[in-house]
Amino acid sequence: MKKNTTYAADVLVTALAPAIWGSTYFVTTEFLPQGYPFHVAMLRALPAGILLLLLVRKLPQGVWWPRSFVLGALNFSFFWAMLFVSAYRLPGGVAATVGAVQPLIVIGLSRLFLTTPVRPLAIAAGLLGIMGVALLVLAPGAALDSVGVAAGLAGAVSMAFGTVLTRKWRPPVSNLTFTAWQLTAGGILLLPVAYFLEPALPAPTMANILGMAYLGLIGAALTYFLWFRGLARIEPSAAASLGFLSPVVATLLGWLALGQSLTPAQIVGFVSVLFSIWLSQRSQLPR
Repeated sequence: MKKNTTYAADVLVTALAPAIWGSTYFVTTEFLPQGYPFHVAMLRALPAGILLLLLVRKLPQGVWWPRSFVLGALNFSFFWAMLFVSAYRLPGGVAATVGAVQPLIVIGLSRLFLTTPVRPLAIAAGLLGIMGVALLVLAPGAALDSVGVAAGLAGAVSMAFGTVLTRKWRPPVSNLTFTAWQLTAGGILLLPVAYFLEPALPAPTMANILGMAYLGLIGAALTYFLWFRGLARIEPSAAASLGFLSPVVATLLGWLALGQSLTPAQIVGFVSVLFSIWLSQRSQLPR
């Protein structure tokens, strides 16, 4: 009983990360300059990573240098780059639905790298979650773009690899230190991308500064600490299913803060997503 209670607490704490990530769209559109996705991604990761490094005062050693950059690329640089390409070339609902395949990819990679058994209940939960996200965000007649779909799938694969390898590669340091290494590495890798592919940022307004502070301190430093902490304690497939909370929170914020409508299909999507998350966690409990 105590073990199940501890597991439930770890799941709830880990769920805070994707729930907060769901506010990214609202903050980006309402507080940040438009048309600078790679600058925003870099400024979200690098300052937060450096701040955490100053706090923990510990750099990687030996094999953890390349591993930190691999994980930084998978969890941040490449993932965010593909996410933005997908978002620009696809309607938001299509991009979110394509990205929702990530939990199923994590199940396969967990079997390959961690020898975790493939549980039919977890697969069913993943399929139900994809359906729920589609009902939640997919507009009728949404157009498809092959490059956008490929970018969305590449981003999902990148985050899935990052999720599994973060669990497999556990350095002998605290989760806060591990988070600092990955955020800093991801931000460094994004620097040349932002510099060469985008014009210089305009002078920031107070709203821009507040938005970036939120995305960096709360949306990156805090949430990824909680996320990596969770990956050390619960199965990657169970953690990945919590990512379905992001479109749920994004839709709720659009309804509450932006006055967007909420259709019956979206309500069914809400229920489907929440049930799929419960089903995924249920699949991890001892039989």
